[in-house]
Amino acid sequence: MARDAFDSAYQPIVDVARGTVVGYEALARFPGFEERNPERWFAVAREHGCAAELEAAALRCALRQRRALPPNCFLTVNVSPDLLGTTPVRAVWRDAAGEGNGDLRGLVVELTEQAPIESYADLEADLDLLRSAGALIAVDDAGSGYAGLQHLVRLRPSLIKIDRALIQDVDLDETKRALVEMLGTFASRIDAWLLAEGIERAEELATLAALGVPLAQGYHLGRPGPPWVPIEPAVGLRLASAAHPHRTAEREFPGERTVEAALEVVPTVTDVTAAPGLFRGGAHLHAVVLIDERDRPLAVMESTVDLYAVAPGLRVNVHTPLSEALERAVTRPRAQRFEPLLVTDAAGRYLGIARMERLIMAVTTQVP
Repeated sequence: MARDAFDSAYQPIVDVARGTVVGYEALARFPGFEERNPERWFAVAREHGCAAELEAAALRCALRQRRALPPNCFLTVNVSPDLLGTTPVRAVWRDAAGEGNGDLRGLVVELTEQAPIESYADLEADLDLLRSAGALIAVDDAGSGYAGLQHLVRLRPSLIKIDRALIQDVDLDETKRALVEMLGTFASRIDAWLLAEGIERAEELATLAALGVPLAQGYHLGRPGPPWVPIEPAVGLRLASAAHPHRTAEREFPGERTVEAALEVVPTVTDVTAAPGLFRGGAHLHAVVLIDERDRPLAVMESTVDLYAVAPGLRVNVHTPLSEALERAVTRPRAQRFEPLLVTDAAGRYLGIARMERLIMAVTTQVP
């Protein structure tokens, strides 16, 4: 640490349906030493009582390139859960947010399997601070080790990474395919992305695409390297041109109505400070949606007298079956359970909102 004798490599994360890079994972590297295994270095740091200092130094190294991150890409960094609340690691987030004017959007904080979580309550304050600054939380190695179902339920991550042991030879093992599909169903219910890591063969990638896994990572797609190396064009082209039999309303729910039946268009703003004026000018206006520069919805704002509540909202595709949308909505935390859903097209662009009362009416009636 005194010599700053480590580096970061960046491995691409790919949108399976489009064959494009949507993110990178930063991985610690120790060049110039006989011992190259990062896990061994972090284990030795724990033995010597400086685990937090080494992880903080590795995080700072990874974040040096954050400003140069390509558009529409996120950056994933790793941290041990038991070190999240330590002074050195907290200082990393504070400094990173300061460089981005208090903004950590585009950053995904991945809780690793270095140690078990002794108390979920102890993590809440730090996780809430990260989320409030715009960062997302990811859970690593879902399906093995400490990352059991309790882990996922208590942390409610935005990104779930499937353990690579489940990915290896997934094309040859029906049990592994069933487990991946189960994790995909769970992820959709809590509005999280599912990422398959450790993909080393084309057959594994094709199987995961057929199962509807949206994000992928592994040597077959791209090895860790300098920032920001793209994937092989041939691999991206094969993915983009392949048929992805995702579970759509037409295939899996023939005849069932979709969220489109409850769609309601409300005004949008790109700055939250513009919302109060819209509410004052529209006597019957009950909601305004905050969108980003690419027309993707970020939050829904509702007005009650002189109070303006801002909530992140649950995003659903316009072709999502009504029953699935309602099921996802009611599994949200109690305080968010009846907030409107943000409805998007296939590219994630804002189309409108779907209030719970309209969703229920659409289910119980034949005419919108």
